Amino acid sequence: MAKITILGSGGWGMALAISAFGSGHNVVLWSPFENEVKMLKESRVNERLLSGVKLPDGIDVTSDISAVSGSAVTVIATPSTAIREVASRLSVCRDFGIVVNVAKGLEKGSLLRLSQVIKEEIPGAKIAVLSGPSHAEEVARGELTTVVAASDSPVTSQIAQDIMSSDNLRVYTSDDMIGVELGGALKNVIAIASGFCDGLGLGDNSRAALITRGLAEMARLGVCMGAKEYTFFGLAGIGDLVVTCTSRHSRNHRFGYKVGSGTPIAQALEEVGTVEGYYAADMAYRLARKYNIEMPIIEECHAVLYENKDVRGVPNDLMRRPQRSEH
Repeated sequence: MAKITILGSGGWGMALAISAFGSGHNVVLWSPFENEVKMLKESRVNERLLSGVKLPDGIDVTSDISAVSGSAVTVIATPSTAIREVASRLSVCRDFGIVVNVAKGLEKGSLLRLSQVIKEEIPGAKIAVLSGPSHAEEVARGELTTVVAASDSPVTSQIAQDIMSSDNLRVYTSDDMIGVELGGALKNVIAIASGFCDGLGLGDNSRAALITRGLAEMARLGVCMGAKEYTFFGLAGIGDLVVTCTSRHSRNHRFGYKVGSGTPIAQALEEVGTVEGYYAADMAYRLARKYNIEMPIIEECHAVLYENKDVRGVPNDLMRRPQRSEH
């Protein structure tokens, strides 16, 4: 079987390590934090990020990034804000195989997709992205999950599919990296808006409308940026959008619910932890401006999160927009 190194020992990194180990692979889990490595080596559990799930004893945990040597696949499973730093550290290593990024987001400032960031830091790397409806808690517990591996190279996406697949994790392939990455980033913003709905006490009709129109906005921006529209009707689009907008596991939805219920934004961020959609909302808003397209849900999220708009005014403002055709 293959050697797989996971860079990032958060919930998703641990879940993928457990899945890969269960398929018989030689798995190494890396963290830059010595205290985290020590905790996982001693207790094999991270109660804060993946409560009740034990890391198998056969998975090596290390803070030495040179451990990637000999890997068939190196998975980057850090927050999006750490992608450039981790890719830079990986660039000085050798023999790390293909790079599979599982973080979802865009780079602040540059507005680059994360695969573009990795390519800038490691120009010769063979890169794939893995995305789809896949909460770490469920993957770690072996619940049935489907995701998609996308790459500009069919060979690279095939390698990612072959090695990352397991009895409980089914991996499809795609040649649309742009669409898969944008789906993973933008759905987090729509999930925050879905949390607003629930926090405000709106009903199922409202949530369904928000998800549907949110998907239309995601696809609209994606096509302008070179993605294929049909990608947004697959696992990395509607699949990930539905699960993130409706699940108790979703930190983006949980954050939005708190804000919709009246919790101050700074307090909600502190209580929930990493909320990728908070950062993505600003970047998506800037991309909409750059490409001169309408994204009313994204715009309303941005107004609440960055312009001090009262969240209670969002539903009426969306409903009172000028009438138009659905498509």
